[in-house]
Amino acid sequence: MIWKLATFNVNGVRARLPQVLAWLGRHSPDLLCLQETKVQDQDFPRQDFENLGYHAAFLGQKSYNGVAVLSRRPPGQVRRGFGDGGGEDEARFIAVLLDGVWVANTYVPQGRDPSNPAFQAKLAFFDRLERWFAANFQPSQPLIWTGDLNVAPEAQDVYDPQRLEGQVGFHPLERQALARVMAWGFSDLFRLRHPQDKQFTFWDYRLPKSFQRNLGWRIDHIMATAPLAAACREVWVDSAPRGLEKPSDHTPMLAELELPGGA
Repeated sequence: MIWKLATFNVNGVRARLPQVLAWLGRHSPDLLCLQETKVQDQDFPRQDFENLGYHAAFLGQKSYNGVAVLSRRPPGQVRRGFGDGGGEDEARFIAVLLDGVWVANTYVPQGRDPSNPAFQAKLAFFDRLERWFAANFQPSQPLIWTGDLNVAPEAQDVYDPQRLEGQVGFHPLERQALARVMAWGFSDLFRLRHPQDKQFTFWDYRLPKSFQRNLGWRIDHIMATAPLAAACREVWVDSAPRGLEKPSDHTPMLAELELPGGA
């Protein structure tokens, strides 16, 4: 069974709806994880996706954050929020079970600035993720962790590592926090398949002609436990949506996995 998974920070699902629908029509993934949907649940455009044959599970809030999972088949289970008693004041985490594979979709806080309290909240979010994975799974189980993780792990994941070192998104404390979660049992599928490639998923609006000049970051990721890392056939970035008129500042990443008859 060939299984195609994608992740895309849409920066407003209603603002980018025609682009997302057209993209789904072209690529037809089994599952698409969306971040930064910026819409309350009652206003999520569920029907538009259902018209294309997708089931939608989502967790949103007004104007900010928001995560969703679109799937070709109805998920067996959906978990909205961590459910760990820590409070859920922001819509940043949803997980679904599809074809025997759990997929955790996260929109990690941006962090604003290393001196801002939001930066410590970002580090705490990674700690919370690690606890959630450890409490609910074993690394030997098929599990995907994906989304906008707002961290570039390595020097080759940013356009200018010397200039950007220490900035939010490429700060050593963030890279360490991400590495701790990954050490629980995840592999970075893009880096696994493309160990030397310099490929980006985000180009900042605020930097003039950042996309045209390829001044980007790889902060959107697809991570997988060992059974799915071994099943990964290919991972790639589709940069075309970032070149459209009024695009998201991110672009989709896709992975193709070969699952044995289900998972």
